[in-house]
Amino acid sequence: MSKQRICLIALGILSATQAMADGQADAKGFVEDSSLKVLLRNAYINRDKKDGNDDQREWGQAAIGTFSSGFTQGTVGVGVDAFGLYALRLDKGSHSGGQGIDFFKRSEHGNKTPAGDLAKAGAAVKFRFSNTVLAYGDQMPALPVLNYDNARLLPESYTGTLITSKEIKGLELNAGRFTAESRKSAEGRDSGGLKSINVLGGSYQFTEQFKGALYASDVEDVLKKQYVNLNYVFPLATDQSLTLDFNGYRTKLDKSYAEFKNAGGQDNKIWSLAATYATGPHSFTLAHQRSTGDSHLGYAYGGYQREQRRVGDGGNTIYLANSYWSDFNAEDERSWQLGYGLDFGAFGVPGLTYNVAYVRGDNITTSTSSGGTEREIFNQLKYVVQSGPAKDLSVKVRSSILRVSQKSSEYNDSGNELRVFVDYPINVF
Repeated sequence: MSKQRICLIALGILSATQAMADGQADAKGFVEDSSLKVLLRNAYINRDKKDGNDDQREWGQAAIGTFSSGFTQGTVGVGVDAFGLYALRLDKGSHSGGQGIDFFKRSEHGNKTPAGDLAKAGAAVKFRFSNTVLAYGDQMPALPVLNYDNARLLPESYTGTLITSKEIKGLELNAGRFTAESRKSAEGRDSGGLKSINVLGGSYQFTEQFKGALYASDVEDVLKKQYVNLNYVFPLATDQSLTLDFNGYRTKLDKSYAEFKNAGGQDNKIWSLAATYATGPHSFTLAHQRSTGDSHLGYAYGGYQREQRRVGDGGNTIYLANSYWSDFNAEDERSWQLGYGLDFGAFGVPGLTYNVAYVRGDNITTSTSSGGTEREIFNQLKYVVQSGPAKDLSVKVRSSILRVSQKSSEYNDSGNELRVFVDYPINVF
């Protein structure tokens, strides 16, 4: 997708006739509608690997500051978004700096010791006409085909242009082009080494119960990807509902990239269908996920083009039901999930929630074997402080027990994982 095509798309968006209320007409001003927030995050991840693989452990303290201005008044509003990030490594042990956790990138020179701290900042200028916003600069996009990773100590970010339009009620359209990726564990605007990624798509709320989405992306010299989502909520009775959620990706690797990665083929299709029955404080989930195609990479996403030679489209670009520690995304893999959630607010402890899931995958194919299996038991307990000086502080404890058969060892590793995250958001103004 060229810059010219993005401009044409933008003009088409702006000419939408069934527009809802003019958002820019309600602009309060650059300063009047601005905000500054700081998130203090203490994060710890420990991976006890099995089958002779090296253990991994990282612990750090971060401060994540985000500033968002309002828009100037007038036909076209102008504003600025900016962020500043700082992280301090607290774990000085030999298992820190491991790939996968990636709090602090290891040095490319010398003794490979990870950095003791890191700091970076970024900003984007934004323009709003009616209910359409064009932003250029450093951003954290959250789309099904380009979703920045915020599940570690510091978040990823991307540099480029993104158009977001909400001219028609219930419809959101997105078009963008990004040419740099800032790795979450390293300083620098293009520490991920991304060449470019183009994204296009949108979501629509058809009815109060039914919504859908279609997106596509093109990562230069790596792959092309399409995504579809259908979500329907059946109200059953008071405090009862059944939600059906379908997500699917279709991926085609560029030929040269597939050959470099010894992928065997270029194609992958993966989809998941989850049914969740909610009654009062309880929720019960049954999900099935299936991967097909001839690429030994299975569903490929995330990582960094520099050093890792991976996709570069964001560590959270996997809107699939069975993605926990393992993503259950190997070639030919079929997986089932049984999940349960409980909200303790109904029992006098508001802010406390618990989730557990069991996922089993089979039929895994690698370049050297077939018929592999894996299984994971996932647990998560989270508490959010409801009032007082520490209001909105959250503590999340998450654990996974993952076991992978010998036939699947080329695809994944067995291990026990523990994550502890303490997030304290502060609204400065």
